[in-house]
Amino acid sequence: MWKDIPVPFYMAVHFFEVLNPKEVLQGAKPVLSQRGPYVYRSFRYKTNITFHDNDTVSFLEYRKLFFQPDLSNGTEDEYIIVPNILMMGAAVMMENLPNFVKLLLSGALAGLKQEAFMNRTVGEIMWGYEDPLIDTINMLVPGLIPFKGKFGLFIELNNSNSGLFTVNTGMKNISRVHMVDSWNGLKKVNYWRSSECNMINGTAGEMWPPFMSPTSLEFYSPDACRSMTLVYERSGKFEGVPTYRFVAPKTLFANGTDYPPNEGFCPCMQSGIQNVSTCRLNAPIFISHPHFYNADPALVNAVEGLHPSKDQHALFLDVHPMTGIPMNCSIKLQLNLYIKQVSGIIQTGKIKPVVLPLLWFAESGSIEGSVLKQFYTNLVLIPSLLDYLQYIFLGLSVPLIISAAVLMAMSQGHRHCGCFSIQTGLRFSLKLTWFLCQLLQRALEVKPSGPLWIWSY
Repeated sequence: MWKDIPVPFYMAVHFFEVLNPKEVLQGAKPVLSQRGPYVYRSFRYKTNITFHDNDTVSFLEYRKLFFQPDLSNGTEDEYIIVPNILMMGAAVMMENLPNFVKLLLSGALAGLKQEAFMNRTVGEIMWGYEDPLIDTINMLVPGLIPFKGKFGLFIELNNSNSGLFTVNTGMKNISRVHMVDSWNGLKKVNYWRSSECNMINGTAGEMWPPFMSPTSLEFYSPDACRSMTLVYERSGKFEGVPTYRFVAPKTLFANGTDYPPNEGFCPCMQSGIQNVSTCRLNAPIFISHPHFYNADPALVNAVEGLHPSKDQHALFLDVHPMTGIPMNCSIKLQLNLYIKQVSGIIQTGKIKPVVLPLLWFAESGSIEGSVLKQFYTNLVLIPSLLDYLQYIFLGLSVPLIISAAVLMAMSQGHRHCGCFSIQTGLRFSLKLTWFLCQLLQRALEVKPSGPLWIWSY
């Protein structure tokens, strides 16, 4: 069952529509309206599973997404006005090129009737659309956009894998189970400017080693191109199962000035956003919490329509500490595009520099149904019953031991009279006490029945 995770995951996508695109071109503050959610059922399964002699296993995990109209507030056919991501991204990327190159691009953009903002459907923005601009840019600046065909923000997410993970099985050392040994054959990535930031730490984000402490947990995220550390917030229960809640610290996306260890992720702007251009084809893409939650207020104030809230926009993981298995989780991230006026490219107008939110998404899932019932029975109900049983057995054994001692004393006092009844009672009390001790020992050795998918590879 580890191969095909039996937990329903959903991805809810919220778009930010630009309500005043013409005014933004003239230098006005963007006014945004949140649209959605557009909800997708996510199915995950592993292939190419290979066990190695060094206590590791490799696998590719694929993800398939299916639109859920009944859970969504809108359809994939709805039109939304958003920045022309290709054009505005290419403009910023070409800012330092010679003016004649930018003028050539500007002329080509005019010929293709490209504008700074576009009106496209949710499905096109998500899963791709044909755009002649791709070939034009590659002709003017070869290699600037190293792909062909359709362009879509999530085109590489559906029916694709997140890279080859090699993780520890924990067969020899349970404290290393699920910990990443390598990703795509790498012990560290080379996206960032410091060795610490390039490290691949923690697990693949599905499970953690058992017997967790209420401190922190780590995982490597291919989507964010980095390892992330979440910190313990509080203890709680999910459907009766004890959990530790882990959340993102405010330093997760802090800049190098506010949090020096993050200097390796720079060049940085305000705290609360991370520049991921080095792993996203050098496009001016930033990730953050939704609505710039936990970010510099200047980012929120640069646009209208954002309302950051911990309840709605903070990510969390509720993990069962004894097994290291997430019971309930919601990972939330926002994609942002840095746009501005670029001299020589007239289509960028007088746009003031701004980190403009494009969309945010939440990937959420929780254990439910028969899996939750089995989990609760094996790891909560049975251990609780055993705790009660040991006290019951202990309570029963104490008077028996006392009775045995009294009978023994009486036997000693009447050893010459050959009292058969006292000897018989003494033997019975000792045998019953021994039986209860054996029963208690067996009870404490009981292990949960049933093959929980989350326990082993």
